[in-house]
Amino acid sequence: MKPHVICLMHSSLDGRTHPSRWRPKGAGTDWFEKIHDELGGDAWVIGRVTGSEFAKGQPYLATTNEKLPRENWFARRDAKTYGVVLDARGKIGWGRSDIGGDPIVVVLTESVPDSHLAGLRGEGISYIFAGKSEIDLALTVEILNRELGVKRLLVEGGGVANGAFLRAGLIDEFNLILSPAIDGATGAPFVFSSTEADRDKRAPISAMTLESTRDLGGGVLLLRYLIKNDPPAAGR
Repeated sequence: MKPHVICLMHSSLDGRTHPSRWRPKGAGTDWFEKIHDELGGDAWVIGRVTGSEFAKGQPYLATTNEKLPRENWFARRDAKTYGVVLDARGKIGWGRSDIGGDPIVVVLTESVPDSHLAGLRGEGISYIFAGKSEIDLALTVEILNRELGVKRLLVEGGGVANGAFLRAGLIDEFNLILSPAIDGATGAPFVFSSTEADRDKRAPISAMTLESTRDLGGGVLLLRYLIKNDPPAAGR
């Protein structure tokens, strides 16, 4: 089964997501974790670039004598919430097994070397496989539901990961914390973005409904939209 997927992001009025660049400074930047907790997800997911910001270790050894099967491996199955990181080619050396107390689950492809799997196991980090060379996000959420019981998944960026979920037709709900601030310059990430390869691919959204608007104070708004996606194409 597919979990209910909620994208939660915090942006300036021009859709940028690095608060350090916003002017005026500090506009509503303390709201993200509060809304995250309110939404009550069983897991949250981020991309490799954002995940790297949490890493404390060095890349794992390049070689190993171990031969490990390309099978899902779980250090824990009893957590209240999981932190899921998309790392298709196994680039992140973690040096930790949780983020904020939430056990890490890494989403890999089968192209990852045995040495990286050994490194993850050595640090007690769960991992799942969702594709041979590219991550299949529909398969990812299905595995999270089946193996870990995830029924509510929070997609929390960065922009490339958010955009990939959006274009895959997997996002059911979009919660945007909108701050009264502007970035106003090039170089900062957006709420939704893409790789160069996907620059012309559009999301299969057929309708968006504004479900609620909440005034968080200080000019900060929480906008909640429900998303209706086109049905998957035949054969998918």
